[in-house]
Amino acid sequence: MLVLDHLAVAASSLEEGREHVESVLGVPLQRGGQHAHFGTQNLLLGLEDGLYLEVIAVDPEAEPPTYPRWFDLDRFTGEPRLQTWIARTDNLYEFVYKFPDSGEPVALSRGDLRWKMAVPLNGILPHDNLFPAVIEWQGTAHPAERLTPSGCSLRRVILSHPQAEVLGQRLAPVLSEERVVFEQGPRAIVAEFDTPNGVRVLT
Repeated sequence: MLVLDHLAVAASSLEEGREHVESVLGVPLQRGGQHAHFGTQNLLLGLEDGLYLEVIAVDPEAEPPTYPRWFDLDRFTGEPRLQTWIARTDNLYEFVYKFPDSGEPVALSRGDLRWKMAVPLNGILPHDNLFPAVIEWQGTAHPAERLTPSGCSLRRVILSHPQAEVLGQRLAPVLSEERVVFEQGPRAIVAEFDTPNGVRVLT
């Protein structure tokens, strides 16, 4: 089964992503780190219930990879926005066997954190990047446990797409998560949060 793990906001730079998220939620982000394999870097925000939010951007000081970056960052342009939702599994190989278009397992690390993630060879997830990026953490370490509580909690994340019903039906056998909602409409990811400053909506 899949369990919601975290959300990713893509940005052209970490500073742009920081300004966007902090202006919407009204709470400060925390330092993350670099992902050498994909030449990216992030900032983090701890949420209730073991969830977290990350802002991710290309690291301008990293050596560009010779293959597509994850989260479709090579094609990213425009203002910061919610780009991807990440769900975790206890058996990534079994998941990609059932959903071969979800990507190939890639072993990754940041500091002492270790994980595997299904990443498509072209960096683009199915259903216009609304299919979840699926992760399997190695060991017991998890970023959310190391983050200062922000006082924010996720109400729900709304996945809007012209074929939202198809996506929901595909994931129904493996996803049991009331906070993930599928809605018919233009492609978008919208997250609703309870924050110390009231209900806030991040897109």
